[in-house]
Amino acid sequence: MTLDEIIENFELLDDTEDQYSYLIELGRELEPLSEAAHSEANKVRGCISQVWLESEVGQGDDGQSRMHLRGDSDALIVRGLITVVIAMFSDRTPAEIAAIDPKATFERIGLAQHLTRQRSNGTRAVIDRIKAEAERIA
Repeated sequence: MTLDEIIENFELLDDTEDQYSYLIELGRELEPLSEAAHSEANKVRGCISQVWLESEVGQGDDGQSRMHLRGDSDALIVRGLITVVIAMFSDRTPAEIAAIDPKATFERIGLAQHLTRQRSNGTRAVIDRIKAEAERIA
């Protein structure tokens, strides 16, 4: 699912409870993460829930390096948040990743004000890791 599709769907939801239900639904659609990828090396620090993030660098049709992301969590809502973050950043170049303002996206879809501090910190830890890995391959 694309980020635009996710945003459009969120715009149809007025109720916080509906937004959380949609996040859970999104989390069920995450690209599977292999058992081997549930490793200490892929574990994201700074999250209350267990969160793993795997990235692969490949070449796009334009010859530029692009990061493909997969993730997982043991918490349903967090899996949904990972889905949103992956839709924002996956299959993009390091320059595109650096230019993304995730806070603006979360505000646009109405999640910024509803996330608990712990989920917000965990989401930020995932985003920081993605941006650091993109910077490393730039």
